[in-house]
Order: sequence, then C-alpha cells, then structure tokens
Amino acid sequence: MREIVLDTETTGFEPSEGHRLVEIGGVELLNHMPTGRVYHQYINPKRGMPKDAFEVHGISEEFLADKPVFERVGQEFLDFVQDATLVIHNASFDMKFLNAELGWAGLRTLPMSQALDTLAIARKKFPGSPASLDALCRRFGIDNSAREKHGALLDSEILAEVYLELIGGRQPGFMLAQNRGGGADQRGGEDWRPRPRPNPLPARLTEAEAQAHEVFIEALGDDAVWRRYLPAAETKG
Repeated sequence: MREIVLDTETTGFEPSEGHRLVEIGGVELLNHMPTGRVYHQYINPKRGMPKDAFEVHGISEEFLADKPVFERVGQEFLDFVQDATLVIHNASFDMKFLNAELGWAGLRTLPMSQALDTLAIARKKFPGSPASLDALCRRFGIDNSAREKHGALLDSEILAEVYLELIGGRQPGFMLAQNRGGGADQRGGEDWRPRPRPNPLPARLTEAEAQAHEVFIEALGDDAVWRRYLPAAETKG
C-alpha cells in the first residue's frame, strides 16, 4: 500500500480570493514505512505574500521570485502522487488549494476520496483533546523542535511520524514479506500466516510437580469444579 504524507503552504486561506500555493512537501510510505522518497517544491504564486509570511513560513517574495509557477510543476507533482492515498492534516484545506491549482493549469484534479485526514482521525481517537500537529507531537513524544517556522516538507515528515502513531505505531505488517527474502509471495505482510509447529513443545513440568498436582486434585474431592475440565479418563468412576 502506497501513501504520500502531504503538506502545503499558501499565501492565504481561500483560492477563490486569489490565494495560491507557495510550497508542497510530501513523504512516501510503503506499507506504512518511509521509503526515503520525497517530493518538495517551492512555487512562485505570481502575487504578493502576506506581511507576516517570512515570520510564519520563512519564505519571502524575493525567495520565490525565481521559483517555477505551478503550471510548470503540476504534472511532475501528479506523476509523483499517482493514485497513492494522500495523508493530510486538515485535508479539505490542502485539497482545496491543490485542486484549484491543478484546475487552473488544465490538469486532472484529485478526488477527495483519495485523501485521508489525520485531523479527523485524531479528533475521533481523542475526542475533546487538542488535535493540532504540535499537540499530537506532544502527546506522542515526537521531537518537533526544528519546527520554528511552518515548512511543507518538514511538516510532512513530522506528520508521517504522527500518522504512524495514530494508527498504532510502526507495526502494521512489519514488512514481513520483504524480511522473508526470496519467497514467491512479495505482496506484503497482510497475507502472511504462521506455519504449524512441526513438533509439539515438550512439557515443562517435572515429574515431582505433576505428582504434586494429582495429590492436590484428589484433595479437592469428587465435586470440585476443577474436575469438570479434566478429560474423562482422568476422572473417577
């Protein structure tokens, strides 16, 4: 299963008001494990940045002046994403901007069904508790000290750790198919089944312990509850 943990930075809150993307960051997961592949792109929004943009994002208009416009990088982004599930914190916000930019560029848009919202997962799992990315880092003990400013790639890397904790840590599948090495079934850990043990394990009771147990059972009497669970051959009469 392929997933892209994704984050974006924008010039504002509404593409309908002319606001644009300025940064996209994505981290690839395969069977819930990071592959090392990432997508990172700064984008020239072709408009001014908010006054506090540098304090919030560490991005200035001068920095973005020589960066490509979205039309030049949109297809490359789609080629990276393909049909992977997009893991996003507050997915409706990022998807709104991504699809606005894709539409303006004349490219295919991404269905909302392709997105998985970690904000919704966190609110369902911890109702009434803060569910921001910073709050979840504190809950799971994830170091986000480098997050002095909002950056799409850094936030997606942090979100990947948060997401794995939300779904139970880095445990699903344990990549068992790859660890078995060379077998015909390389589809993932979900199809793995333990093989039957060829020989039963030897008893760990000593002979003295077994005899002491029999004496104990006899002392309980014929009506003892314990006798209900003994095989017929071991009961009296």
